Amino acid sequence: MPVKHGRKAQIAARLREAGERAKAEAEARRAGGKPLTLPKEVNGSAGPEPTRYGDWEHKGVASDF
Repeated sequence: MPVKHGRKAQIAARLREAGERAKAEAEARRAGGKPLTLPKEVNGSAGPEPTRYGDWEHKGVASDF
């Protein structure tokens, strides 16, 4: 069974390397990008985003859409 253990270690190392590459790419994108400047919402909801849980919520009543 030492072969399987070595294979698992190789897979874990490759996953770790891929995660480190992805993290470095994400940090580079964040550092190079401009911050979003979105216009102010007109006639929007007064509270939190009504679709934040995947359903439309209004006055405590949720409905799927």
